[in-house]
Amino acid sequence: MKTAIIYYSRHHGNTKKLVDAIAQDHEVTLIDAVAQKETDLTPYDRIGFASGIYFGKFHESVLKFAEKNLPEGKQVFFLCTYGGKGNTKAITEAVRAKSSVILGEFGCHGFDTYGPFKLIGGICKGHPDARDLEDACRFFEGLDGGAV
Repeated sequence: MKTAIIYYSRHHGNTKKLVDAIAQDHEVTLIDAVAQKETDLTPYDRIGFASGIYFGKFHESVLKFAEKNLPEGKQVFFLCTYGGKGNTKAITEAVRAKSSVILGEFGCHGFDTYGPFKLIGGICKGHPDARDLEDACRFFEGLDGGAV
């Protein structure tokens, strides 16, 4: 199944660690939502959106990418990293507006030094760790099981 993962990952590279782990053992196309704002996704059977959680939602570049480039009726999944908790509400709304099928979502902690967390040296140090990366790969491998 031809798969693309559109991602945003900057500060500590948490989300990039997830998508790289998946791409290491699986044939996927990785698309940086900032570097490549427009892409024809029609050739892909399955499309992932991956981001850290910023102010309670996926990064704006990933949301805009989905709104602009996601074709109607695609199979979609989500990957996210977070210091506090995951939230896929905004990206879910963007994807459902395109009548796409959501296969599932995976989230894990990621090292976070935003705002006051910087004063204490950050939270979720060491994440995503090896187990988080293995869990992300297992999630990806299990996507063929069905839609949410």
